[in-house]
Amino acid sequence: MKTNTTYQWILLAVAGIFLISPPPTRAVEPSAVTFAGDIAKIVHRKCTMCHRAGQSAPFELVSYEDVRDRGATIEAVIHDDYMPPWKPVNDNVQFANDRRLTVKERRLISQWVNSGMAAGDLDTVTVPSFPDGWSLGKPDLVVQMNGEFKVPATGPDIYRSFVFPVSLPDDKWIKAIELKPSARGVVHHALFFVDTSGEARKNDGKDGRPGFSGMSFLSNNQRSRSRTSSPRRPTSLGGYVPGATPNRLPGDLALHLPKGSDIVMQTHFHPSGKSELESSQIAFYFTDKPPSQKLVPIQVPPLFGRFAGIDVRPGKSQEIRKSFTLPVDIQGIQISGHAHYLCREMDLQATLPDGNQLDLLCIDDWDLDWQDQYQFKQPVSLPEGTRLDVRLLYDNSEDNPENPYSPPKRIAWGRESTDEMGSITLHAIAKNESDRPALERGIRTHLIKSIREAGSSKISSATDTPKPPARGAGDLRLLLQRPGLFSRLDVNKNEQLEWSEVPETFRKRVFDDADLNHDKVIDQSEAKQLRDRLGGR
Repeated sequence: MKTNTTYQWILLAVAGIFLISPPPTRAVEPSAVTFAGDIAKIVHRKCTMCHRAGQSAPFELVSYEDVRDRGATIEAVIHDDYMPPWKPVNDNVQFANDRRLTVKERRLISQWVNSGMAAGDLDTVTVPSFPDGWSLGKPDLVVQMNGEFKVPATGPDIYRSFVFPVSLPDDKWIKAIELKPSARGVVHHALFFVDTSGEARKNDGKDGRPGFSGMSFLSNNQRSRSRTSSPRRPTSLGGYVPGATPNRLPGDLALHLPKGSDIVMQTHFHPSGKSELESSQIAFYFTDKPPSQKLVPIQVPPLFGRFAGIDVRPGKSQEIRKSFTLPVDIQGIQISGHAHYLCREMDLQATLPDGNQLDLLCIDDWDLDWQDQYQFKQPVSLPEGTRLDVRLLYDNSEDNPENPYSPPKRIAWGRESTDEMGSITLHAIAKNESDRPALERGIRTHLIKSIREAGSSKISSATDTPKPPARGAGDLRLLLQRPGLFSRLDVNKNEQLEWSEVPETFRKRVFDDADLNHDKVIDQSEAKQLRDRLGGR
């Protein structure tokens, strides 16, 4: 009886709660997701940069109709993390212009696609403007390549240098460079150099085609420098790879463009199956005054891994680990990686003197087609004694979908896209500009040490059979120990061996061994270094 009474009181109490509580309100439906109200700003900020006329993407994503017609595809590639292209996965440093979508942005796009892709008030949408098709707005100067270079439909990769005659009457300081190739599908990458000597212009078109083979003007400049009191060595202005987003250097940082100089672009072409005509334009964005500090590239391993022992057997993987210890305090400004098809992972970890570690770049799904240069949102301070550890992982198995060979073949270091290379470059400034010479000396010492270590070690182990060289190639490399042979092969007597002067049977392996700066020219200095490594005199 007591139990029943208690139960009745509980029922009355519960009923009372409902009697005195206000009736539940109906859940508010979320407002409809529309292109104008929600999606346009995401697409224009994260996609339109590449998906517009004249850029590398295969279709435009600018208007409502553009995005609506590709809605299902957009949702699928976002779900698979294929788009927007952004390779770093480390999140303990912040990058400028990070293209990754937030969880909320992903959810909004999915909701919009699945709810019918409503337009909304399209009159409220502001379409981004790209003056003259340039990502960074109207340039201060645009220069055109001399002539048009024909890239054949098939054949081996082509390395060729092109001259952009700038010849300004006064010194300029460059904040940003943007390249606009006319044949984007065949430009694998390009490197920019400043030439103050006029040597490149002299070589331009000598074989009846725009530009010239290799980068022989580098060696010519070095000889000119030894005969003059003023430095004439070409300096690097960075480079271009498809999919990369150009950025302005932060703060007052800028690159020097001396008056009267030309720009030389070393271009790596990869034939695409159809003939293409290339006639690039380069846009420059200047600042009014020189920088207070100079940007210094720290590349680990140096020379894109030329002396790192990259040699991946069929069906095997190889991990390369190299380090560099900072001789001074620095500030990291931007970072980039480079490798070819076999590379699957790359990372650079900084270990500070106190033992703390910082991931500056971590890519767990390397893709040759999506190389980029990642600028830090804020400079990263690294004290003297910090060790930069670089790891590169190569996969030469059939499980690697990017493997250029099926079945797999042995692949070692080389310049062709089907060869392999690899490094990570941290672009930095010395915290105190007075320490910059010590930083540059440390980088040079690191390079020399890498060359010596490679010369004194054997890549092949006792259990691995070395790949036999092409017939006669070993003999020619040994003959290069004899200075007399160099002069006999030097047909045009310019004191250097050009690609065309070396017999085709021997050419690739000889240049892989001796051409240290990858310009398809072996000068006397490089030949001497080869003789020293092989024990010659």
